[in-house]
Amino acid sequence: MSNEPSSGAVAGAGPVPRDWLPGLAQNWKSDLMSGFVLSLIALPLCLGIAIASNAPPIAGIIAGIVGGMLAGFLSGSHLTINGPAAGLIVIVLGSVAELGEGDPVKGFQYTTAVVVVVGAIQIVLGFLKAGKLTNFFNLSVTHGMLAGIGIIIMLKMFHVMVGMDGSEVVKSAGGMLGLITAIPYSIANMESRIIATIGALALLIMAIWPMLPKVVGRFIPAPLVLAVLGLVIASAYNVDRKFLLEVPLDFFAALKFPDFSRIFTFVSIKYIFIFLFVASLESLLTASAIDKQDPWNRQSDMDREFIGKGAGNLVSAGLGGLPMIAEVVRSAANIMNGARTRWSNFFHGTFLLVFVLAIPGVLNLIPVAALAGMLVFIGFRLAHPKQFAQVLHIGGEEFIFMAATALIVAFVDILAGVFFGTALAMATNIARGVPVSRLFTARTSVDQSGDNVLFKLNSAAGFHSFMNIRGKLDTIPEGKNVAIDFSEAGFIDHTVHERLHDFAREYTLRGGTVTMQGLENHRPYSSHRSAALVRKG
Repeated sequence: MSNEPSSGAVAGAGPVPRDWLPGLAQNWKSDLMSGFVLSLIALPLCLGIAIASNAPPIAGIIAGIVGGMLAGFLSGSHLTINGPAAGLIVIVLGSVAELGEGDPVKGFQYTTAVVVVVGAIQIVLGFLKAGKLTNFFNLSVTHGMLAGIGIIIMLKMFHVMVGMDGSEVVKSAGGMLGLITAIPYSIANMESRIIATIGALALLIMAIWPMLPKVVGRFIPAPLVLAVLGLVIASAYNVDRKFLLEVPLDFFAALKFPDFSRIFTFVSIKYIFIFLFVASLESLLTASAIDKQDPWNRQSDMDREFIGKGAGNLVSAGLGGLPMIAEVVRSAANIMNGARTRWSNFFHGTFLLVFVLAIPGVLNLIPVAALAGMLVFIGFRLAHPKQFAQVLHIGGEEFIFMAATALIVAFVDILAGVFFGTALAMATNIARGVPVSRLFTARTSVDQSGDNVLFKLNSAAGFHSFMNIRGKLDTIPEGKNVAIDFSEAGFIDHTVHERLHDFAREYTLRGGTVTMQGLENHRPYSSHRSAALVRKG
């Protein structure tokens, strides 16, 4: 079960909302409204992500429905929203291409079989208490992975945004550099200026909407606006059918089942690993980030996050849907729209089901270019220069980890990028004094005297050893006065420093106190709060 307080209140937020059926009776009005608004955001996103993944558009809707109506109840978080995400586009696209060998229909059926297996593994990992694995990865490498995925999305969807056949452009380009050099060709040879205009307007709407008053974005989501505007313009100019969505009119007849005939091939096993790594990491990081925004400071149960996402992926892919994660932007919008419990996720999925049953014909009037423009902006946001600037502020070495990971992810391969970034960060930590013998188990000690606990870091520590550190921190009883002593640590990297701040916040919310001492003996690598630290002298 999650660490939800059973009673009490948070200043300014009121009593902690109840969960499950009592929570529905108590909070259905606010959760229903938030779920409805989120469904309007999610509808075009689900369709766009499916198209970008070279999957049937209905596959994105299936993932959104299952993510809301099933996964939300089994997951360990209260306010995250589950569904298909831009961060998985590149993986689905690659899996469909490699497994299908030129046949996208078969490729997607093989891919859904891969995701079913991933879901089953996630469920097992949840029962094995593997939620702590999220503590292993370097934060800057994770940011770099997402930025690299953003670069790929931008380059691939730009061509669709201007009305070109994205799959054909990708085939002829022969790689990411080819996609860059093909941009002038796509602009010069666009088939329809109206479609290109719709794509450009969609990109513009996504860019300017955050600048409008918050009340506008809260009740009139930008993805809905661009979908409706694109529909109106396409209908007014009677654009060719090939530029519009193709959503099946009979939802249940459109459900497709996985094909497991290639599940034991090397390519399938490779993508099982990639999906498992990226989807699980993104979901756990999202749950952690949303916990910090929860008005009632509830903490997610990361092991149940594995179980919930695993069940959601198993069912979604089993019905022909895309893989899902806890998606950070929709989850943040959920909080902004006043959601109080997991029921908002359920209502969001329910409204998606209503839309696809009631208005499939209307959905088929939406131009693909409008959704592509939306995804180009999402890709830009993932790889925004501000993301790199923020990491540079933390430290030059962190910027190198992020930039190297992003470039290799974008121009070589996701796993290669993450592996190289992680290895580079690990080698840097070794050069700065982390003993090879202590890569995964930093020396620590815990001394308790009454209500006072002294937790000492007795050796240098990097991100690769934080899972061990966090495991020992979690053995400290709640409600104590904890002092984390850095005096004997020769070096602390940014990831460990940042996650110690996270621990301090979480522990304080549960009624204890945390102070950090011995920092005066260290020199930070930058002015950032959680910069890497090296002991003086």
